Amino acid sequence: MKRKSKVLALALCLSIFAGMALGSGSSDSDDNTKSIVATGGSGSGSGSASSSADVTIEETVLVDQDGIKITATEYESDSIWGDSINLLIENNTDTDYTIGCDALIVNNFMITDLFAKTVAAGKSANESMYLSSSELEAAGIDNVGQVEMYFHAYDDSYDNLFSDVYSVVKTSLYSNMDTSSDIKGTELYNANGIKIIGMAVDEDSFWGMSIVLYCENTSDKNVTISVDDLSVNGFMMDDYFSSTVYANKKAVDDITLFSSDLEDNGIESIETVELKFTIYNADSYETIAKSDAITFNAQ
Repeated sequence: MKRKSKVLALALCLSIFAGMALGSGSSDSDDNTKSIVATGGSGSGSGSASSSADVTIEETVLVDQDGIKITATEYESDSIWGDSINLLIENNTDTDYTIGCDALIVNNFMITDLFAKTVAAGKSANESMYLSSSELEAAGIDNVGQVEMYFHAYDDSYDNLFSDVYSVVKTSLYSNMDTSSDIKGTELYNANGIKIIGMAVDEDSFWGMSIVLYCENTSDKNVTISVDDLSVNGFMMDDYFSSTVYANKKAVDDITLFSSDLEDNGIESIETVELKFTIYNADSYETIAKSDAITFNAQ
C-alpha cells in the first residue's frame, strides 16, 4: 500500500492530538516558527483561502466491483474530528475484507488517510472518512471542493481483492474550492517536474521540531520524495520524512525531528540544515533523481 510513510500507531496518535498540535502552530506561537533562507532561493504564491460555508454532497457510488460497494452518503463537520465523508460499505462476498485507501487527495493536495474498516462477509457498515484538519490548514484549504480516493480491499491474508480503484466526490463548494496555497518560502529543488519549497521551521511541533516542505509534482509519474544525510547545526540526525505525491498533485509535509534526537545532540534551536533529496517512482521504485547536498538557514 502506498503512502504509508509513517507508522500507523504514530499517525493515529497524531490524529487524536491534532487539536493540541495545531494549537502550537497558530499565530500565537510565531516566536517558535522560523522562515527558511537559502542562497538563490525564492518564495512563491499569494492570496488566502476564504471561509467555507456548509458543505453538501450528492449520494454517490464510489466503488461497485468484486462484490464490494462503497457509497458516499453525506458530508459532515465535527468540532473535534474535523470534516468527514460518511460512507456506506457493503460486502456482498463470502469473505471478510478490510477496506482502506491507497491515497486521499483534497483539492489536489495529498492528505494522510487513517481510513480502514473491516466488514464481515455479507454485512454492511457505516463509516466516516476523516479529512485531517491540521493538514487541510497546512495546505491553506478552507473550501473543500473535491476529494479523490484510491480504494483497496484485502482479506485476512493481506491479499488484495482490488487496489488503486479511483473515485471522486465533488462538493457543493467545487466551483469555489481552494486549489492553490499561499506558499511562501525558499525553493530548495526544482527539476524533473518536482519542485520543493522550504516553508518554515517549527521549533515547537508536537514531536519536537519540524521542517515544513511544500512539494509539487508536475510530472506524469507518481513519486516519493525522501531525505538523506540530514544534519542540523552540523550534527547528523535521524530523518523521518517520506512523502508520496501523485502526478500533477501537491503536498505539504514535514521532516520530523524528535525531541530525544535533538536533546542527544544538545540542539535547542535549528540554525543550519543540510540534506539531500532522493526522488523515485512510487510505483516501480526506480530512482528518478538524487540531489546534491542542499544547505539552508532558519531565521
